[in-house]
Amino acid sequence: MLASDTPAVRLLEHLAGVVRLARVLASAHRPLDLAGLDDLAGRLCAAALDLPPEQGRALCPDLVALLGELDALAAACGGPERAGA
Repeated sequence: MLASDTPAVRLLEHLAGVVRLARVLASAHRPLDLAGLDDLAGRLCAAALDLPPEQGRALCPDLVALLGELDALAAACGGPERAGA
């Protein structure tokens, strides 16, 4: 079982909260500054890599859920077609 006080879990919870808030704001057509998401995601990846393999595997379902939140944020922002990609 993964302890809830590990840096990886704390970063995951923080990033998930930021993404959920950003999605709500994007859905309300409010301006967003998402510049810090890359840094948070990088720190989360580094913390996850520092976990022992068993704890890393235990974090996988939460990481998959975060990916779903990020996909929902992208959709709320209009996706790649709105960004001109």
